[in-house]
Formats: sequence, C-alpha cells, structure tokens
Amino acid sequence: MNSTLRLAAAVFAFLAGITGVLGSAARPSKDSGGDNGLFREETEIMKKIQKTDKEWKDILSPDEYRVLRKAGTERPFSGKYDDDYKEGVYACGACGTPLFASDKKYDHGTGWPSFTAPIEENRLEFREDRSHGMVRTEARCAVCDSHLGHVFEDGPAPTRRHFCINSIALDYKPAGRVEETKKEGTETAVFAAGCFWGVEDKFRKIKGVLSTRAGYSGGHTKDPTYQKVCSDTTGHAESVELVFDPKVVSYAELLDAFFRFHDPTQVNRQGPDVGTQYRSAVFYQDEAQKEAALKAIAKLNASGQYDRPVATQVLPASEFYQAEEYHQKYYEKLGKRK
Repeated sequence: MNSTLRLAAAVFAFLAGITGVLGSAARPSKDSGGDNGLFREETEIMKKIQKTDKEWKDILSPDEYRVLRKAGTERPFSGKYDDDYKEGVYACGACGTPLFASDKKYDHGTGWPSFTAPIEENRLEFREDRSHGMVRTEARCAVCDSHLGHVFEDGPAPTRRHFCINSIALDYKPAGRVEETKKEGTETAVFAAGCFWGVEDKFRKIKGVLSTRAGYSGGHTKDPTYQKVCSDTTGHAESVELVFDPKVVSYAELLDAFFRFHDPTQVNRQGPDVGTQYRSAVFYQDEAQKEAALKAIAKLNASGQYDRPVATQVLPASEFYQAEEYHQKYYEKLGKRK
C-alpha cells in the first residue's frame, strides 16, 4: 500500500470511531455460525490476576493504563509493533501472558498490529462493544481482563479473522527466550502439594534450586490442560518440577521443605482446594529419591507431629506436562510486571 492510500486508510478508520479497521465491523450473529467460536457465555480460562485500580496505575504508564485498563486506542501508525515482524511472541502488556505469535502477524494496512489468530483461543476473552455508535467485538486478555483491541472479519482467508491490537497493549518477547535448561551435575525433583502457584513460589526461594516449572504429573490423559485437570478426571496432580544443584541443597532438604509447605495428612485436598489434582505426592526419579521419601514419611509418622498418618503418595515419575504459561511463576507475576 502506497503512502497516500495508507494515510487515507488511517484517517478513515480513525474518524470512524478509532476502531483500528476499515470496513464493516458488526458482530456476527451467534446463530449464524460466523463467529468462529469467539462468543461464549464465559471464557474457558478463569481470570487469575486481579488488582485494584491503584495497583494498575502503579505498574502501568499513563498511556498503557489508558489503553489496557480504560479501553483506549493509540493513534494509527504510531505503535512500535505496527511494522515489526521479528520472530517471537507478543505477550499481554499488563500481565505478561503470551497471546500472539509472530508467524500469525501480517500487515492489514490500517496502522495497528494485526494477527490472524491467537496462540490459544482461551487466552482471550471477547465482548460486544457498542461504543462510538458501532457494534464491534472487543478482545481482552482472559487472565487479567485488560483491553487489547478488536476482532473483525475482514482478514485473510480462510478464517477471515483480523485481530487488530494496540501496540501499547503488547510486550514483545524474542524467540529463544526459554527457562534455564538442565545442566551437568544438577538433579530433578517433582512434588505435588496442592495448588502449584504457592508451591512453586516457595521452592524458588530455596538456595540451590536453579529453575522450576508448574505442571501436571501422575495422570492417565495425554497432553492435559488446566481445564481438563480441574475437572478431576485426568488423574493428574498439580505439581512442580525442580532442577537443583545437589552440592548446594540436598534432596533430603527439599523433602523437609516440601513437608513444611503443606499438610501431608490431608487426602485429595489442601486448604480450600479439593480434588485429586490437589493431592500430596512425591514423584521420584530413581530409587535413591524413593528411599529418601519413604524414610522422611516414616520419620514424620513416628514423630507424633500429626494426629493422622501422612497421606503423601510416593510414585515413580511419569511424563511431566508443563502447565500453561500464565501459571508459571504466578506469584511473581502478581507482585511485579515482567
């Protein structure tokens, strides 16, 4: 598109209500089958990050706050990601949840970053927007409820979907940015002790723990999702995988910490969280870890510390499935913006 046409497109879109798109933007009928599954009674991913208005103002710049929390729109062709096509991932600018991959980004010509699809449908929430005298589909982050932009049906074939997103609502992450990998001389441990958010956070504070992953262990369903695990039908437990340096912290010391972190006498629950996914379990990697876990449990039972016997399961490690990105280092995401 030449500069004259680009300018004309931007002016028309901006005057039409700062919509971020040319042409029709009416919401498709729920009965027409044309919504591509966008409209739901409720999102499949429950909101997990909630902050007060003051807390959002403290961590966002005034412009970010205006767009992300007050559903504002940046000027066309002004955003830093409009013509950016580097390989990587675009995360929510408020909570850091990965939303769009660079391979789904394209030039729609209207002055805002455009994508044909999100990384996963349930990372977004869609609402009817009747502002500016129009009927549009607003896109929000399903994790923190921040405004991102709008979705239209004037995109490329075959889906025709056009996710028109504000640059300021996104945070680009270069390709190849991954968690620490296991290094020579390190060991792995997997524990389940209720909700994995708090368990991961506690283990991350232990000196000698090099990296952690929240995930799912001990089930019978391949490639479980958070929604499936929460249904209490997959057999998985919310778990945390640790990579640690045994020269700094021993497996026995990690076991001691594990038993301090929760009530190991509770069966299929921790606190208000109830279900087999919240059970207490040690998933051992070898016979040495198995023996250490059984020894620690016998010691606890003999100590008289609890009125009931320890209910912690000691099971061989099976395939560990990493949980969705928004679960990783969850408490750190709550406390500060990445």
